[in-house]
Amino acid sequence: MNYISTRNKSVKVTSASAIAQGISAEGGLFVPDTFPRFSEDDFNTLAAMDYKGRAKFVLKYFLDDFTDGEIDYCVNGAYTGSFDSDQPAPVSIVGKNINILELWHGPTCAFKDLALQLLPYLLTTSAKKVNGGKKSVILVATSGDTGKAALEGFKDVENTEILVFYPSHGVSPMQKLQMDSQKGNNVHVCAIDGNFDDAQTGVKKIFTDADVKKRLSDNGMLFSSANSINWGRLVPQIVYYISCYCDIKDSQNTENGFNVVVPTGNFGNILAAYYAKKIGVPINRLICASNANNVLTDFIKTGKYNRNREFYTTISPSMDILISSNLERMLFELCGNNDKEVAKLQQSLWETGEFTVSGKVKQAFSEIFWAGYCNDDETLGTIGKYFRDYGYLCDTHTAVALNVYGQYLQDTGDDRPAVIASTASPYKFAKSVLSAVSDKKAETEFDNVRLLSEVTGTDIPAPIKALENAEVRFNRVCGKDEMLKAVYDAVGIK
Repeated sequence: MNYISTRNKSVKVTSASAIAQGISAEGGLFVPDTFPRFSEDDFNTLAAMDYKGRAKFVLKYFLDDFTDGEIDYCVNGAYTGSFDSDQPAPVSIVGKNINILELWHGPTCAFKDLALQLLPYLLTTSAKKVNGGKKSVILVATSGDTGKAALEGFKDVENTEILVFYPSHGVSPMQKLQMDSQKGNNVHVCAIDGNFDDAQTGVKKIFTDADVKKRLSDNGMLFSSANSINWGRLVPQIVYYISCYCDIKDSQNTENGFNVVVPTGNFGNILAAYYAKKIGVPINRLICASNANNVLTDFIKTGKYNRNREFYTTISPSMDILISSNLERMLFELCGNNDKEVAKLQQSLWETGEFTVSGKVKQAFSEIFWAGYCNDDETLGTIGKYFRDYGYLCDTHTAVALNVYGQYLQDTGDDRPAVIASTASPYKFAKSVLSAVSDKKAETEFDNVRLLSEVTGTDIPAPIKALENAEVRFNRVCGKDEMLKAVYDAVGIK
């Protein structure tokens, strides 16, 4: 299997090269040039395996330049002792036909752990194959959860340095503390004056600057990414949708397929579900759930992507995004791998903040996706409803998905089984979640955590408990135009 660039499909690299580079030289994203197709026998075989077995089975198709021993090493290292149990992505059944895929049982209590516990193993293995001994400098832009998960995954990993940028006023207090207190000799954290899109744009600009890459190379380093623009981040996410199907297929009526609902910001998580569908998982409709930053909802409904709109800071901050990077991969797919068309659309987005797809592409999107959004008040109302009606406590992002799923049911009447991607522990957003289920209030963030546990009778996750007395190590804030200097300072380039 080769990997080609969404903006220049004549570029063909191995999976190791795609993972080590993170992004193609001209700014395109790497995608497989072919996809496997699993049979029902394959799924029956997978259903009999544990999560690590399923991950190895799937990864062998996409990492065919890795040996079986290398894949075993990567998967065993990532999923042994890092999660609450040997099943890192369990399913909870809530109400009628609602299967909540809980992706937050890892070391940072967010869905990014499923990929970012594995990516350091994939990246270091890839680097040994293709980097000629150079140190990997990993740049991350985060809207909250990716940053901590990446820092935790890469801390003290040999021959790597990692620098995370986050919007100074665009993450929750718990997310901020998780990042600013991160341990590790090779980790660096910097807040920026701006929003997530500013951080993401700045990182991409640095990545594709030939002079910057040369300067790093001259110092024995090269860039890579831990964002979902890196294929090594995306492929582990395909695994948990396949695993979920294996877990529900015998207990739920999936003969006519099932729907998947994903709270969506950067489009990577829902894209992984699409790729699982492409491989053979019988997913009917992919439901894209947005908060007030509903650029994706408007795009899927109209075919016009327009980031020139008001940016909202919401109680679901990991979705506060107006430039959804992974949408580029989906555009490439539905444009029939037309790299020139994708490059043209992305250039328009860069220059004008918008683009419009053809009627044919719009129709293709509407056949695969359904989209909706809700505001903060509706999000809080949904948290309260699911706790009152079912005794199920969810976070502010999962609540967006549940709310939009309710809209989908009302609009379509399609009540076949649904999988809701639950992306974070409610304790990462304790103040907001507490306000949704109780009138009681607390003074500090950790008082909110304790009160939420008391009111709901749920356990505080160990990683959250451990943060209360954590030492803050990082407090740098830079302007959008100072990000490159922060990179050079982090890696010691004068």
